[in-house]
Amino acid sequence: QVQLVESGGGLGQPGGSLRLSCATSGIIFSRYVMGWYRQAPGKQRELVATITNPGTTNYADSVKGRFTISRDNAKNTVSLQMNSLNSEDTAVYYCNANSHWLGTHWGQGTQVTVSS
Repeated sequence: QVQLVESGGGLGQPGGSLRLSCATSGIIFSRYVMGWYRQAPGKQRELVATITNPGTTNYADSVKGRFTISRDNAKNTVSLQMNSLNSEDTAVYYCNANSHWLGTHWGQGTQVTVSS
């Protein structure tokens, strides 16, 4: 059974930091491009960042220089370090595993709210 379980969301201060983690099971982790997406109220889900194996990253323009995605192939986890948070980062964040050959899987999402 495939599981992607996000953690680390919650309330963040403007200008502050949060770190999201996604623990996976039931997939051959190293064969997937891992990513984070987000969906704000009333908006479509959008790409935040992706990371390939062995580690090529891609970021949305809105988070470049503020967010860092990383993966640990030994622990089958992917993380998103979010710095310099602002109100526009408020959204539900979803972990994604994508493989052209093996399919796509999503986590259940974790809420991030940026507010003073």
